[in-house]
Amino acid sequence: MRAHEAGALHADLGHRAPPWLRAPRDPNELVPSLWSMNAKKDAEGALVVGGVDVRDLVAEHGSPAYVLDEDDFRARARAFKHAFKGVDVYYAGKAFLCTTVVRWVMEEGLNLDICSGGELAVALRAGADPKRLGFHGNNKSEAELGRALDAGVGRIVVDSQFEITRLIELAKERGVVAPVMVRVTAGVEAHTHAYIATAHEDQKFGFSITSGAAFEAVARINEAPELELLGLHSHIGSQIFDSSGFEVAAKRVIALHARVSEEIGVDMPELDLGGGFGIAYTTQDDPSDPAQLATEMGKIVEHECHEHDIPVPQVSVEPGRAIVGPAMCTVYSVGTVKEVELDAGAARTYVSVDGGMSDNIRTALYDADYSCTLANRYSSTEPTLARVVGKHCEAGDIVVKDEFLPADVRPGDLIAVPGTGAYCRSMASNYNHVPRPPVIAVKDGRARKSEAKRS
Repeated sequence: MRAHEAGALHADLGHRAPPWLRAPRDPNELVPSLWSMNAKKDAEGALVVGGVDVRDLVAEHGSPAYVLDEDDFRARARAFKHAFKGVDVYYAGKAFLCTTVVRWVMEEGLNLDICSGGELAVALRAGADPKRLGFHGNNKSEAELGRALDAGVGRIVVDSQFEITRLIELAKERGVVAPVMVRVTAGVEAHTHAYIATAHEDQKFGFSITSGAAFEAVARINEAPELELLGLHSHIGSQIFDSSGFEVAAKRVIALHARVSEEIGVDMPELDLGGGFGIAYTTQDDPSDPAQLATEMGKIVEHECHEHDIPVPQVSVEPGRAIVGPAMCTVYSVGTVKEVELDAGAARTYVSVDGGMSDNIRTALYDADYSCTLANRYSSTEPTLARVVGKHCEAGDIVVKDEFLPADVRPGDLIAVPGTGAYCRSMASNYNHVPRPPVIAVKDGRARKSEAKRS
């Protein structure tokens, strides 16, 4: 069936809850798996994150506001570092980046993955060690590549023959050797939205293994004295809940790695399997923890290298969403509430808040699901099925498609949406000239506005 031009949600006239969503016994309670480790409700039913009452945050900073739990972010970063022993863990900065986060990442012993000149500038401004940076991107400009070479970035992930040519010329001009990895497409269809699945053949990223383009790129790089061949890079998509996709991709990437060793005589020292590890946005999601992922992915790599009789290379992974996603929530103020009559006598409660698709485009862009809670008080009323929508001039401006909220939700209430750390502030806009919300970092009862400022 052809999708509606304005998006699938624009044509959604159903009124029933999705099959995975159940009415809660108490709509005031938090589902722990969806929230940061320091989020809780106090005796009055108000949401407290990192020891800070969100009512106080909104009073001081206004709403909407992104609330970032520093201890939760650091704990998730440490969990990946601890679980993936002997593996280089790169935080995927595209999920959310500011100078404060760069410092946290460096302090927790992770490396940093960037994908634009702007992200490189943020990393350097924060004092990141350039050797701990990996530079992605399918269309890096000469200026961006030149800045990366001048800074001494630890690795540049090349994505096309044009980029290889460009990088050779820039390295030659500077008299340096550029450390590179080759982005490959393994032909694996990750079970995710088409826009965030990145390892099938028909998309913009990387060199195809199947067509032979990846091998040709490796051979060319190996022959260029201006380039240092580090290894292969694969990324199969985002919001992935198990290791099956990584297993298929690893088989194909390590087979290419072995072919390079056999036919070119080069044992590439590194292998990057990317990231895309999922998180729980709603109760339908059941993500793997870092320890489980590390064990399963380690076994896959060891088995495939053993099968091809090659040494196990230095492996890298790139969690982003899995670190920052649950560490942040977004707090909104309710402006209007209305019942909309639907077919067959049904109705839906629409709860309008003071943000929307300008601070969280993922619902409209990816048909993403989110949860939410009443954040400023306790309610003793029964739960009712509601849809939380934004203030923008778009019918598809939906924040939370379906959730049970107390039936007495009203203007002036606060609504908090968990799991908004990844790609919400990073993809925020000023649509309808609505300002982007501030990011408020909280820890031990203290709050401070991060460098990702309101604009």
